[in-house]
Amino acid sequence: MEDFNDLVAFMTVARERNFTRAAAQLGISQSALSRTVRALEERMGLPLLVRTTRSVSPTQAGERLLSSLEPRFREIEAELQALRAMTDQPGGTVRITATDYAANTYVWPRVQALLRQYPELKIELVNDYGLSDIVADRYDIGVRLGDQVAKDMIAVRIAADMTMAIVGSPDYLQTRPIAKTPHDLTLHNCINLRLPTRDALLAWELSKGRRELQVRVEGQLTFNNAYQMVEAALAGFGLAYVPKDLVQLHVDAGRLAWVLEDWFPTFVGHHVYYPSRRKSSRAVELVVDALKSGYRQRTR
Repeated sequence: MEDFNDLVAFMTVARERNFTRAAAQLGISQSALSRTVRALEERMGLPLLVRTTRSVSPTQAGERLLSSLEPRFREIEAELQALRAMTDQPGGTVRITATDYAANTYVWPRVQALLRQYPELKIELVNDYGLSDIVADRYDIGVRLGDQVAKDMIAVRIAADMTMAIVGSPDYLQTRPIAKTPHDLTLHNCINLRLPTRDALLAWELSKGRRELQVRVEGQLTFNNAYQMVEAALAGFGLAYVPKDLVQLHVDAGRLAWVLEDWFPTFVGHHVYYPSRRKSSRAVELVVDALKSGYRQRTR
């Protein structure tokens, strides 16, 4: 049975490709983890990892072992979660991936009551603009716009359709020509958003009637956080392309102004989604229900 601990140690290193991160994840020292993996290799009589001063990667045998272990351990973990769900007091950690806007607007406000009601429940909320593979990245649920959810997922709407807007401060707009068409954005200092998975900048998607455009803009600033983009726009550093609801109060107060308002696009609203083949724990079910109920209450 001790071999199972060694296999978990190997699987964690192979997945992380790094002994330091794997050791932190397992809660043991790096030297102890290295000894454990070496002992496993000696018992099996063949190398499982290739180690260099800069990286760690599985050998051919290691890749085969990893591909065999991961689905089996996921199945065991899912079954244990299902057993935990039989208790009236749900516990464990629910890992959620969402953009910062979705996390602040939909997730965090709706799970607070749940956390107070169930002290054993833990939630790990990761802000991410990458289209994460929630199975591979070991998330329990994800929150994304409806048209960004893979077809093999169970998805439930938790928000109304979302409109994106372009805004700038009155002081900034006084120094630049009026933007009458999307092409005029080339005359402006635009604040970009970095997408981690594609290592690219978010294109500004615009629409007017049947016309749809994707505009690549340039400017001094690039962030990976919508709230920093809004702060930069408020400070007069340029135009920002952000959810309309996020800046509506600033526009109403005169701190920001709409730009190219007749080109604002609307997208299918945010959905919570999770793998159809995974048995949901009671904790996951409660979180999903909380996210859904927040939307139902608004639409009544």
